[in-house]
Amino acid sequence: MRKVTLDLETTGLNPFEGHKIIEIGCVELINNFPTGKTWQTYINPKRNIPQEAFEIHGLTEEFLENKPFFKDTIDEFLNFIKDSDLIIHNAKFDMKFINYELEANNLNPILNNKIIDTIDIAKNMFPGQSNSLDALCKRYKIDLEKRKFHGALLDAELLAEVYLEMQGGRQQGFDLKNEYIHVKEKIDIKNIQYSKKVYKLTKEEIENNNKLIKIIKNH
Repeated sequence: MRKVTLDLETTGLNPFEGHKIIEIGCVELINNFPTGKTWQTYINPKRNIPQEAFEIHGLTEEFLENKPFFKDTIDEFLNFIKDSDLIIHNAKFDMKFINYELEANNLNPILNNKIIDTIDIAKNMFPGQSNSLDALCKRYKIDLEKRKFHGALLDAELLAEVYLEMQGGRQQGFDLKNEYIHVKEKIDIKNIQYSKKVYKLTKEEIENNNKLIKIIKNH
């Protein structure tokens, strides 16, 4: 099953008050694992960046002035997400901005994609606790070293890790950032050499193998 984690950076909190999307980041998941396929764009908002927004994402008007407008990114964005389930942290916020921009460009809002809001999942799993993306990453011991500022693609990648943890966890020592699935070349089965020697697994190897099989079955 194909899912897409999605995150935005914006100039503010409300599109109905003139605020705009300035970055979109998406990460593709197949059967809850990132494939390495991502989509990201910066967007020229055609307006100023408030200081409080800059302090969150670090994006300036000068940096964005030569970036495409939202209308110029729509086709690529919709082609990437297609009809996939969308995994979003605080989905109401992101979908409000996306659908506002789509309708402003005389396009239909996104209504048919299933929306999975990880903040709702987190509230059920950890009631009464902080459930920001930062808090969840710390709770799941996900590395935040690169997150000096918020970034749509970086946050979508972190969200993919958080979502996998919520679905049952990673194999110990398994880092999604280094374990993207890349198929670089076809394997010639005819040229594979097999050893006839039989190796007896240790008790620890058998236990680890059983744990891995259990994780695979759960996904």
